[in-house]
Amino acid sequence: MKTVIEERWGTHPDDVKRYDTAQLRKEFLVEKLFEADSVLMTYTHNDRLIIGGALPVKEALKLETVDLIRSEYFCERRELGIICIEGEGVVTVDGKDYSMGFKDAVYVGRGSKEVIFKSNDAAKPAKYYFASSPAHKEYPTAQITSAMRRTRDLGVPATSNERLLNQIILSEIVPCCQLQMGMTEIKEGSVWNTMPPHTHSRRMEAYFYFKVPAQQAVCHFMGQPQETRHIFMGDEQAVISPSWSIHSAAGTSNYTFIWAMCGENLDYDDMDTFTADKLR
Repeated sequence: MKTVIEERWGTHPDDVKRYDTAQLRKEFLVEKLFEADSVLMTYTHNDRLIIGGALPVKEALKLETVDLIRSEYFCERRELGIICIEGEGVVTVDGKDYSMGFKDAVYVGRGSKEVIFKSNDAAKPAKYYFASSPAHKEYPTAQITSAMRRTRDLGVPATSNERLLNQIILSEIVPCCQLQMGMTEIKEGSVWNTMPPHTHSRRMEAYFYFKVPAQQAVCHFMGQPQETRHIFMGDEQAVISPSWSIHSAAGTSNYTFIWAMCGENLDYDDMDTFTADKLR
C-alpha cells in the first residue's frame, strides 16, 4: 500500500484577492483523493483538518500516521470520520468490524490505535472519504446507521436549490470533539448548494464533490462575500474553505458533496448568512 500526504498553508483574505486562477487552485483545490491500494491525504493548517480517501482493491489499507502530525499512531491526538461513497466493505477499528455501504459512516474516537479499510469485492471496491481533526477528549468509536442520520429537505425548484441534507457526524448524533460531517444530495433539476451562502468565523470547512457526471463540472464559490472567487471542479475533488470564506456552488448537473467542519464550536447553525444580492 501507499500513503501520500500534501500540506496546505493558511491564507489571509487580503492575499487571496491577488491570486490568479493557478494560485487559487494550488492553495485550495484538492484534485486527487483516490488511487488504487493507496491512502491519499491533504493536511491544511486551517484548524489542522486532514481530508483524504482510501481505495482498497487488492489489499486492505491501514491508516498510517505521517510525519506531519508526529504521533505514534494516526488517532493518538485526533478524531476521525469515515463515510463510504461507493461499493461495499468493512472498516476495522482496533479489531472491531463495521460493515460499510453507501452513506454508512464510522466515527473513530481519539486514542484508537488501528484503522483498516477493506473492500468486499475487488471488482467493485469500496471508496472511503475521511476527515480528521485534533481532539482534546476521547469519545467512543461508533457506527452511524441510517436510522441515526438526520435529514432535512432544503430549497425549492423555483430557485434551483432543492437538496437533501444528511447530517451524519454531529454531537447530537454521536459524542465528538470538533469534527462534524454530512452529505448533501442535489436533486435532479437543481444545481445550487448552500444558497444563500454563509461564513462561520468559529470553524472552517472542506467540501468534497462527487457523483459529478462525465464532462460536467461544479463551480465552487469562495472568498469574502464582497470579494468572491470561483474554482471549477470535477468529480471526486475537494476544496478547502477557510473560516472567512463563503462556500457555495452551482453545477452543470446535479451532484453530491460531503462537508466536513472543525473549529471553535459544535453549533451547526452558528453561521453568518448573506443573501445573493449582497454578494460581489
